[in-house]
Amino acid sequence: MTEARGRGRPLSSHLRVYEPIEAFNPSERERIKAGLRGEGGRDELDAAETGAALGRIVSGAGDPFPSDGSEFTRALTVNGAVLYCPSQLVLRSGLAAESVINTAPRILAELMLPEEARERHQRRVDRIASETASPRINTRESLWGIPFSWFVLFQESDPTEVVEDGDHLRTVRIVAPWAKAIGRARFAVANLALAAPDMSMLDELTALTEWLEEFHPDSAVELDYGRVADRVFPDESCLDVRLGIECLAEGDLTGAAAAYRRLASRWIPIRQLARAS
Repeated sequence: MTEARGRGRPLSSHLRVYEPIEAFNPSERERIKAGLRGEGGRDELDAAETGAALGRIVSGAGDPFPSDGSEFTRALTVNGAVLYCPSQLVLRSGLAAESVINTAPRILAELMLPEEARERHQRRVDRIASETASPRINTRESLWGIPFSWFVLFQESDPTEVVEDGDHLRTVRIVAPWAKAIGRARFAVANLALAAPDMSMLDELTALTEWLEEFHPDSAVELDYGRVADRVFPDESCLDVRLGIECLAEGDLTGAAAAYRRLASRWIPIRQLARAS
């Protein structure tokens, strides 16, 4: 059932930060509690979130935005501590709508996001924003592949969960403590700033590091491959990215080029699916 619901949707992967409950204010804690979905586990929650998204897409109401009741909460236990990642669909869809309005042709943007629906949703966003001095967005999403910068945060020794669905992989999830993830990011930024200051990954990693700095130090960071896992796993991208950066730092351009070729051969065909008919 989960696989059927996912067919036809873009391959999406997520980078999530799970925080201890004390990192959230009282209003956020209420939303987190309301967003927990019983004992069904992560797979059932993912299916429910996907089903809700598809329902909004095919709805004839002309309003693609999620309501307050569409929020979900993921929970993760790390070293005996329960950490939480709210879906924040209201805030994230508001940011996505702003991006569409600023980048898409006006006629297309208005067709996809009717003005009345946008105004109604903006009131939801404003209300949530007013309850938090500086709301953090705990989830980043990537379509048709995983940004190479995300792999910097993880290593092969990190706990990895492989979720199977018959003969296919439903997803792969890698988890790293916040302190290790941000330490790896800072190390990579320092090395790239010296060895390859013009490299686009440096800007991506700098922004990623600044994002991670917003979260509680007892948090955990999770890379969720999503359905793209079935196309790439077993995957050595974390190792290849790290080797590439180390080679650049040592002036080994041949080694860096070899690491990039391995990454490109793995991920460029997936990214090309975004333009497939």
